[in-house]
Formats: sequence, structure tokens, C-alpha cells
Amino acid sequence: MGILDTIYARAKADPGRVAFPEAENEKMLQAAYETGKEGYIRPILVGDRERILAKAAALGFEPSVFTIVDIAEDAYKRELIARYVALPDTRLKEKALARRMEDPLYYAMVMQKTGEADVTFAGIDNTTGDVLLAGQMIVGLKPGIDTISSIGLCEIPGYAGSEGSLLAVGDSAVCTNPNAKELAGIAISACDTVKGLLGWEPRCAMICYSTLGSGQGELVDKVKEALAIANEKRPDLKIDGEFQLDAAIVPAVAAKKVKRESEVAGKANVLIWPDLNVGNTAVKLIQQFGHADAYGPMLQGFNHIVCDCSRGAPVSEIKGNIVISAVRAAGEKQG
Repeated sequence: MGILDTIYARAKADPGRVAFPEAENEKMLQAAYETGKEGYIRPILVGDRERILAKAAALGFEPSVFTIVDIAEDAYKRELIARYVALPDTRLKEKALARRMEDPLYYAMVMQKTGEADVTFAGIDNTTGDVLLAGQMIVGLKPGIDTISSIGLCEIPGYAGSEGSLLAVGDSAVCTNPNAKELAGIAISACDTVKGLLGWEPRCAMICYSTLGSGQGELVDKVKEALAIANEKRPDLKIDGEFQLDAAIVPAVAAKKVKRESEVAGKANVLIWPDLNVGNTAVKLIQQFGHADAYGPMLQGFNHIVCDCSRGAPVSEIKGNIVISAVRAAGEKQG
């Protein structure tokens, strides 16, 4: 059974509530309908009820599959606003929030923040910047996290690592040149993501061109500082480095290069790149030469699961990311 098969089985056992603020987009509506009809999620369509129903009818979709939230319905909107502003960590007051909620993207995230949805899923009609800004403003960042980042999951044929053919990597898509504090946050978020999605005990390696001081320079210093910050913030997590790639994932290399005790060296299941140049190139190398399937990128760092899919993604890929998002949310709720 492949990784997606396992994730789909978990989703079906406990379907999550996924809010779709781009419900009039045909591709998004189809993905929401199919994942709902197949029993993987409970789709919530947010927007203009009549236009959504007309679009669904034109496509032959059964309306009973969806819950539709009309952003023009005043009573429910006022209830959400009251609940939102009563929360201790929110930034907007009633009038400002009401104005924002005229946009379905913000409305969906308010639903999520107040416990009415588990996931907000967007990215076709809204840009990545739109989604990130709304997420930071409404959902907020996890305590101790200073930047939004992403993680991907690679299934690599022929790779026999500590989790079989699977390897989690980040950030390969969002954070261009993180400073030490941001890099520490990426590592912490990545550990929480894989634990929630896959149930792994994360063993997270901070990747560098140096292994434990074999190289010097400001790039090495940044990774070392990030490691110290991550270990101080989350001593419960197994985060170690700085390691070259082979020292992180190959036991024989780790035995030669890492001359101290490490619960990560040689058996890392999460790799943290020092910057996006490395991350983007590394993932493409894994895909092109390792013939790997890469799932993601999955946004991380928010208080709740917020998703930004690729505008050019086919419906099949959108469905996979919807299901992954729902399972991530379920994993976070379980602790």
C-alpha cells in the first residue's frame, strides 16, 4: 500500500470538514464534490448560495454532498464575528472583520478559527500571497513560529531509509532565504507536520555543506544557530546537525563523519534545507533522477491547516492535497 492509499484510508475513517472559498471555480468544485461523494471529507462551500447551486446543477453534482454557507446570511455571520472577537489571540475587531468577511476566503478562515471547519482550501482564484496574508491575519501563526513555510513528502523508488521509501523535505517552495530563527521554525513545523500526517517520530536533520564543523563560513554558522534555537524552543523534538546529506540519511556515512551520539544522523526522516536554492533544486533532482513522486507543498506554521494549491494542478492532484490536508488537521487535533 502506497503512502496516498494509507492517507486516503485514514481520511475515510474520519472525514474532516474542509471549507472551499472558491466554490464557483469549476475545477475546485469538482474536486470538492468528488472527495465529498467518495467519503473522504465533508465539503463546505462558502460564497453566494444561488450561484454555487446553479454551478453545481450545471455540472450534474448532487447538492446533498455539500454544506453551503452563504456569506450574505446575516445571522450566521454575526454569530461567527461574535465568537471570533471573543477569542484571546485574534487581531481584528467587529467592523474590520465584517468588511473582510465579504471575501469568501476570509469568511472561510473565520469559520475555521471558530471551530466550524477543520481546513481552508484555496489557491486557484486566489494567489499564494492572498492565501498567506489571510491565513496570517485570521488564523494566525503557531506560538514560537515566525514564518510560514512548506514541507513535501517524497516517495523514492529504491530508497531504503528509516521510513522505507519515504522522506520528508522542506522548505522547497515558500521561504526563500530564511534567517536562523526562521530556519529553526521551519524545522519545528516540519516535525509537527509529519507527526500529525504520518504518525512518525520525527528525526530531523539540518542540512548543510558541512558536517559538524568540517566546513566554515556564514552559511554554516546560520545552520548551527538555527539548530541551537530549535533545540532550545522544542527540546522534545529530535533535531540535529549540521549534517551533509549523506551523513543525515546513510548509516555507514554517519558512522564515519558523526563522532558523537546522535538520534538523527544516518536515520533522518525529515530534511531541512538551508535555503530555497538548495530545496527547490534538491526536490527536482529527486524527481528527475530518483523518479520520485513528490506530494505537496504543504503549508505549515499556521495555527490551523491552511492550503494553497497550484493554479495549474489537475483535479486529481487537487483531490490528493485536499485529502492530505484533512488528515493533517485530524492529526493535529489528536495532539
